[in-house]
Amino acid sequence: MKIRNIKVKGVADSRGNPTVEVGIETNKGKFSASVPSGASKGKYEALELRDADGKGVKKALAHVKKIIAPAITNKEFENQEEIDKVLIALDGTENKSNLGVNAILPVSLAVCRALASSQGLPLYKYIARLANNSSPLGFPKPCFNVINGGAHAKNNLNIQEFMIIPQKGSFRENFKLASDIYTCLHDELLKNFGEEAVKIGDEGGFMPKDINSERALYILNNAIKNYPGTKIGLDSAASQFYSNSRYNLDGKELTRQGLLDFYKDIIFKFPIIFIEDPFGEEDWEGFAQINRELGNKINIFGDDLLATNIKRIAEAENRKACAGLILKPNQIGTVTETLDAVKLGREFGWKILVAHRSGETCDDFIADLAVGIGAEFIKAGAPLTPERMAKYNRLLEIENELHPRI
Repeated sequence: MKIRNIKVKGVADSRGNPTVEVGIETNKGKFSASVPSGASKGKYEALELRDADGKGVKKALAHVKKIIAPAITNKEFENQEEIDKVLIALDGTENKSNLGVNAILPVSLAVCRALASSQGLPLYKYIARLANNSSPLGFPKPCFNVINGGAHAKNNLNIQEFMIIPQKGSFRENFKLASDIYTCLHDELLKNFGEEAVKIGDEGGFMPKDINSERALYILNNAIKNYPGTKIGLDSAASQFYSNSRYNLDGKELTRQGLLDFYKDIIFKFPIIFIEDPFGEEDWEGFAQINRELGNKINIFGDDLLATNIKRIAEAENRKACAGLILKPNQIGTVTETLDAVKLGREFGWKILVAHRSGETCDDFIADLAVGIGAEFIKAGAPLTPERMAKYNRLLEIENELHPRI
């Protein structure tokens, strides 16, 4: 495949902030990709390059135009790894701090789409081939973030995401059920807390004020009571409420043991099946302790802890710190590195949850990624707003292709 031309432009993400979109033209057609941005970022993530004002992406755009495009235009490439190696070498740093992950990733994603097309494959099947996923393509359970807290909302909830995970047999059924629960939750919040409670946060979930974590869980549990089997997932994003060797949750200063006791209490009371980042990204012992004591009851996922980085994944396995990987391509920078993280996680027997970011675009790459690698879960926010629905609608399309009778 030969890349004939590359165009790049700035676009707005779902929070109205600038991000990068790349279009490439090959001998097979035109393909594009845009990249999201996270509000809650771990310190080990690849660097998203911003201008001096902290928001602009002129530097990243210039790097695509002046450095990446000349290096890959009018050259033949046979596979994804070949071009990703060029992108990684052009940057020359471990965390993409030279060119910026927001310059590198959209090129890698657009190339992946082009290569899939050149081989006559849907994107998810091409990704499955890259991931050496020869098993039947499974379908991920969707996790819908319906109550927002932490860095995603203007309220006092420290826990960042309260998710519902329907357990029906098809994605279509799970999406319909989630939409019904979302409406139920809206009505309950409106009735009990008024209009302020049904304002939405960055990921489309509601952001009620003046309630604590346990109260939010009671409200959510009440909303799912008429939908048997529906589970709850949490993203604590605990690095966001950790300081001075304490976890500041719901107005209380907790030790590591105190926070662990809180988790033990809520998983006894509510149908929680996983917790992301239950402790801070440097608190290896906290992760190891909760995985040791609760890992037989719930899945412990690492997000900020792992940053989709194989070195940190290997260390987490060595420390028995978790048994699940939150997979975010823009934490690491290229499709190849993302799939390297998948392969290592699978070697360890971990579950995988493919995740969006709070500042999203309507790019639906992660839907094909989740299906292609056979991820157990995917999260793309509430069943609302165009940038979230793009992923869910793509999953519906893929399901119709794979299972036309559903």
